[in-house]
Amino acid sequence: MSLPPPGPDRAAVVTGASSGIGAEIARELCRRGHAVVLVARSVDKLERLAAELGDRAHALPADLSDRTARADLLGRVEALGLAPDVLVNNAGLSTLGPVAKSDPQAEMNMIEVDVVAVADLCSRFLPGMVERGRGAVLNVASTAAFQPLPGQAGYAAGKAFVLSYTQSLAGELRGTGVSATALCPGPVDTGFGEAAGFTEEEAKKALPSIMWVDAAKVAQAAVEGMAKSRLVVIPGGANRAASVLAQIAPRSLLLPVLAKQHPGLK
Repeated sequence: MSLPPPGPDRAAVVTGASSGIGAEIARELCRRGHAVVLVARSVDKLERLAAELGDRAHALPADLSDRTARADLLGRVEALGLAPDVLVNNAGLSTLGPVAKSDPQAEMNMIEVDVVAVADLCSRFLPGMVERGRGAVLNVASTAAFQPLPGQAGYAAGKAFVLSYTQSLAGELRGTGVSATALCPGPVDTGFGEAAGFTEEEAKKALPSIMWVDAAKVAQAAVEGMAKSRLVVIPGGANRAASVLAQIAPRSLLLPVLAKQHPGLK
């Protein structure tokens, strides 16, 4: 089934909606007539985006690294009188540097948000979608899901989980009226890298300009992918080609190249 049609008692829940790809996906869904529930930690940013999007946008601040906050989220959406027909698991973060020099608490927090929260929210929101016979899930992975990534080992492994998990969901959901799509963007100028610990200049040295895609274009590709029930969406021709190459390249050749150019290992 394609993206469920909007309705007065229906909504799309978008996590990590305060900026970047999440905010752009929320804007794109609103343009298509959907009510949106915006989820992130930043209260001020969520409220500004909700005000921009109008009466059918609802800000629900939540820390998705907190298991209690995640457990409460479905009930908070339903308390608004809305059935969550679309779930966009976009919230995510990365650490930077070799595992041997990592902060265990930061590593576990990343896995909690990038991996555990995705599985947690899918397991909470999907039963209602299947019962209603309509729904769409978009889980945001990365082109890093197709390869190891020395310097961001936990991040790449987490995104590989998201990709595999979403593909498995799609197989389970056949015939239910609910779809599952994995979004695998390449580099996007959203401030994500700076939050991880490397500068925009370092990122653009490591990755050629042809691979960079604007966040709004990524969001358009993502929502269009949901609308067409696509299994995997990789915005940008260069990123699609690179993801194929990454899967077939011998790891003995690929790993030294990746480690040499990664800013986290300089």
